[in-house]
Amino acid sequence: MITIPKPTAAVTYAATFMAFVALAFAMPVRAQAPEVITSFASAQGNGSYAFASSTPKTLLELFGGKAPKDVNIVGHLFLPSGTDRAPAVVLVHGSGGVYPAYLDYWPKRLNAAGFAVFALDLFGPRGVSSTADDQTLVPSSADLADAFNALALLATHPRVDPKRIAVMGFSRGGAVAWRSSLERVIRSQKLPDGLRFAAHVPVYTGGCTGSQRVVVKPGVFAKEPMLFIHGDADDYTPIEPCKSFADEIRQAGTPVEFVVIPGAHHKFDADDLRRHYNRSVVRSKADCPIRVDIDTFAAYDSRSGARLQGDAYRDMVKECAAQGANTEGNHRARDKAADAAVAFLKQTLAR
Repeated sequence: MITIPKPTAAVTYAATFMAFVALAFAMPVRAQAPEVITSFASAQGNGSYAFASSTPKTLLELFGGKAPKDVNIVGHLFLPSGTDRAPAVVLVHGSGGVYPAYLDYWPKRLNAAGFAVFALDLFGPRGVSSTADDQTLVPSSADLADAFNALALLATHPRVDPKRIAVMGFSRGGAVAWRSSLERVIRSQKLPDGLRFAAHVPVYTGGCTGSQRVVVKPGVFAKEPMLFIHGDADDYTPIEPCKSFADEIRQAGTPVEFVVIPGAHHKFDADDLRRHYNRSVVRSKADCPIRVDIDTFAAYDSRSGARLQGDAYRDMVKECAAQGANTEGNHRARDKAADAAVAFLKQTLAR
């Protein structure tokens, strides 16, 4: 019979210590909560910061300004090298939430061109990872509230020129990029010193078709320049309605450019180069005729001019809805989009 000797105290301590180390490495590491701030006046450096925002359920609630500031949204700050005041870009993600390129590729490209970047996480603080299957999880009006609260905060940073802050959004965030140009939205925010976004860059934007598309008339949109960037293979937010929408905005008096990325699908800026068919996502059909007057909130059928109310409106919304769309990353398309965005922003935000 083999007798196993009892372990010495040293052996016992070593085994216990190694077990503790193994357990420590096996346990998940909790990320430090972002610092909650009300101002960047202390010239905070790169990092993640939380700031107060609200969750208005509708545009009417947003316009009324009565929604309480009941959520701390997170923004990731990326400052360019140097010490001079710089132009800046507020980034707004789409329905899929924050993704790697959003916090890596775009800040690097924009920082290299001399722009500060404040990349927002609108969903995480609200306990939502994605709204792709259900856009009601976070009201779209809340996206606008977050963007304007981010603008007001970023304008306090000594490294940022408050007169040269643009907004750039992707998909659902692209709708924020153009909806933040609506004069009624801007006025409702009552920001100090006439603060507003100096430029708007919707990328493969949503809202060009469906119930978010507004009736375009002179004075509806602000005069700050706008750049649409869109892939012509996009079947999630098709390009043609966005081109016609951009044309209407331009004809009403806003400087608008439109850059087409050949062969690019939705979310072409993703790192994942595989094509994914997203069966459950809900989208609006390209030929949806709904138009909404931002002043009266009356909805119309653009084909006949007839007002849509009650069952007629609900039936049209159902008729316009479709399911399923492709997404596909494309590095060449992404680089072309970044080149176009940087060139536009450098020209628009020049001193």
